[in-house]
Amino acid sequence: MRNLPVVTKNILLANLVVWLLDSLLQRYGVQLVEWFGLMNWSYSAFELTKYGSFHIWQPLTYMFMHADFTHLFCNMFAVLMFGPLLEREWGERKFLLYYIVCGLGAALIQELVWMLAMPGQLSVTIGASGAVFGILFAFGWLFPNVPLFLLFIPVPIRARIFVIAYAVIELFAGFAHIAGDNVAHFAHLGGMLFGWLLIQGWQKGWFDKGIHLASDSKEKGERDFSGYHYHSSVDEDR
Repeated sequence: MRNLPVVTKNILLANLVVWLLDSLLQRYGVQLVEWFGLMNWSYSAFELTKYGSFHIWQPLTYMFMHADFTHLFCNMFAVLMFGPLLEREWGERKFLLYYIVCGLGAALIQELVWMLAMPGQLSVTIGASGAVFGILFAFGWLFPNVPLFLLFIPVPIRARIFVIAYAVIELFAGFAHIAGDNVAHFAHLGGMLFGWLLIQGWQKGWFDKGIHLASDSKEKGERDFSGYHYHSSVDEDR
């Protein structure tokens, strides 16, 4: 932990603390998800005081809530693996902005999906995976040729191919409506989409002229790395 860059370290700690607090309060009948999970806006748009109401802070707070330790571990493991590289590449402020924007973008896409597909239905999404998928996208964009070794696959896969394949799988799963699937697949894609938009904005100078990402350099994909979800969201109907 001492060697982790500051934003990555604090993201890990914040999510762990919130999960511990949530687990403790649940023993006393207090459900933080009711206030801090991302609720379906179309369900509570006209009755903001009833159970399952949407509140303005939820698009931010939902990404620090997790269903269980496995959910937390998978998301934070991805942050631990890829976050430090991006933070060192971009700097603290830029990486934090990227993480938050991807999480907020995932929340926006999830709300749009609910509005179109499940208007008026009580649903909730929690988890950092929208932001995590944004991190995965950025890693594949900045370091496209870095080999990734995955469990049960004996050959390395280039980061760019891995990200593209993952996005295709998420898109398929989002439309497949598999029984028992409670993953917010479109929120994952939303994190990637907003990550792409933000990177495009930086590269084209829409927001901060003069800042160039490493992917613009001649060294793109040629760095030396020798030294170096799963379900992300929960939809509940009560």
